[in-house]
Amino acid sequence: MLMVLVLFGVTVVIFGMVRILPGDPAFLILGDRATDQKAAELREQLGLNRPVLEQYWLFLSGFARGDMGQSLLYRQPVGQLVLTRVPVSLALAAYAMALAAIITLFFGIVAAVNKGRWPDQLIRVGFLFALTTPNFWFGILLILLFGLALRWFPVAGFGETVPEHIWYLFLPALTLALQLSAVLIRNLRSQIILTLRSDYVRTARAKGLPETLVLLRHVLRNALLSTVTIFGLQFGFLVGGPSSWRPCSLCPGRASCLSSPSPRVTIPSCRPSQWSVRSW
Repeated sequence: MLMVLVLFGVTVVIFGMVRILPGDPAFLILGDRATDQKAAELREQLGLNRPVLEQYWLFLSGFARGDMGQSLLYRQPVGQLVLTRVPVSLALAAYAMALAAIITLFFGIVAAVNKGRWPDQLIRVGFLFALTTPNFWFGILLILLFGLALRWFPVAGFGETVPEHIWYLFLPALTLALQLSAVLIRNLRSQIILTLRSDYVRTARAKGLPETLVLLRHVLRNALLSTVTIFGLQFGFLVGGPSSWRPCSLCPGRASCLSSPSPRVTIPSCRPSQWSVRSW
């Protein structure tokens, strides 16, 4: 019941925000060919001249039937438009989580083992910078460095094959992974340091087990519990978060549905995309 109320509230907020945006969709769609008569005919055709409550009811009832309307910008059904881009967003989220897991394990263990020494301080300062830096700005820096200056990775597109998908999505996935890893590394580091003080760790060392075996088998397995919990909770953020990072619109994911010169041109496609973000 609570979920239904939340989704209903989301539709009201999104519908209201889109309606108060400046600009007339009819004139924006017609462009240079716009006249008062043509704009009035287009408003009648699209139902933009109907009362706001009636427009909202038509949108909500159509959405409940699976009819999301026609995108005014892409000239195709919104449902088809969103469904073709959701797999890209899910692939980006999974890719970012995989990179975040690798980065977190490596740097979290190094920081904990070298507590108080320069590797620990360097890792903490570096990922604190990644945490406090807006991801869209960090993404632009990666594009300028690795995409335009060094030309190691493409800055747009998705590719055709799986290796190309991995190559094309590396920069946006790395951008998302670094900010996520900044939180996870701090948690994993503190948990490893706390676990190293446990009695069973001292017992394992007293038995003569190698330090690497103690760390991997006894310490890491227990220290990862809270980190894995936080890691799992971030999946919804990664699915919805990339829409706030402008460079992600260069690949054909869900964020590209929200990118246009004027948001009111894509009124029908904006709402289902934003609905999917809030639902996560």
